[in-house]
Amino acid sequence: MDEALELARRGLGRTSPNPAVGAVLVRDGSVVGRGFHTYATGKHAEVVALEDAGGQARGADMYVTLEPCSHVGRTPPCTDALSEAGVTRVVAAMEDPNPLVSGRGFRRLVEAGIHVEVAPEYEEEASRLNEAFVHCMRTGRPLVTLKAALTLDGKIAAPEDNTGWITSERARAHVQQIRHESDTIVTGIGTVLADDCLLTDRTGLERSRPLLRIVLDSTLRIPLDSKIVRSAAGDLAVMTTSASAAERRRALEVRGVKVLVFDGPGGRTDPRKLVDYLAAEQYRSLMIESGSKVNWAALEAGIVDKIYFYYAPKILGGMQSLPVAGGSGRRRRVDAIEFEGVKLHLIPPDEFAVEAWVKRP
Repeated sequence: MDEALELARRGLGRTSPNPAVGAVLVRDGSVVGRGFHTYATGKHAEVVALEDAGGQARGADMYVTLEPCSHVGRTPPCTDALSEAGVTRVVAAMEDPNPLVSGRGFRRLVEAGIHVEVAPEYEEEASRLNEAFVHCMRTGRPLVTLKAALTLDGKIAAPEDNTGWITSERARAHVQQIRHESDTIVTGIGTVLADDCLLTDRTGLERSRPLLRIVLDSTLRIPLDSKIVRSAAGDLAVMTTSASAAERRRALEVRGVKVLVFDGPGGRTDPRKLVDYLAAEQYRSLMIESGSKVNWAALEAGIVDKIYFYYAPKILGGMQSLPVAGGSGRRRRVDAIEFEGVKLHLIPPDEFAVEAWVKRP
């Protein structure tokens, strides 16, 4: 199962909207087949492992990181392929949270005379590997992660000169890996105007779908000659309001930018409508990389599921340096947004990241 999980990791960023799955076939104490899923091939991990094993699959045990599917999607059911190949035992790390499967795969295997086991000691690791997919299957919404680089006193920007980086190259490389595993990324117009950013996946690794870049821009101030607009290739959307000029919308659309009109309170865009839109389009994850105002707007709207805060051993101080979350904030300590499941990730030599989930009522 350890090897199956390692195989599954090779599919990260390459399987969405499907989960990353790894499978290993063992016969007479020896590995006879291995496989992992990528969306491009269309074949599930179980089928790849069966093809790798050939005739040696008959009488073998399969170790797989997720319950085999039992329904017809892009491919026939994996349960049928396992039965036809003569596999006698299936050990899975976890049940598939997809309502179309969710125990049905196990039942189909048992009905076919295949012995089924679940390895509970691997469930947490398997679930974490596919946390966006699991979250989406259980809630119907993409997993929303708020990422920020901070000084030790919680500042993300200085009041005057913001050239250079808060965190190290090593920390930024870690961020790129998380970006690679995300389906979509969001920032605000303030960040685009200040940094003329691209928001691309710079890992160079294969993806199952382009990273959808989204800019929140209530009045469409985004420059038509900005780097992000000039690089649009069906992978850029601007979220605006009905108050934005129709001619500006058309100018962006001509340049290959998708314009989303989602009105919210106070003449601003509504991030909750964006999450609903992404869910309908089968995007499994959303990463927010923005400024103080957008960060607070997302937190206050209740769309953030988890945070990933990268801390550098620095202090900016002052009352004008921007905090990670600005806006009106909460007026009382008892109303603070709480977090749970906190994990600390050390980034040698002197940085660290805090990962935590928003505590839901």
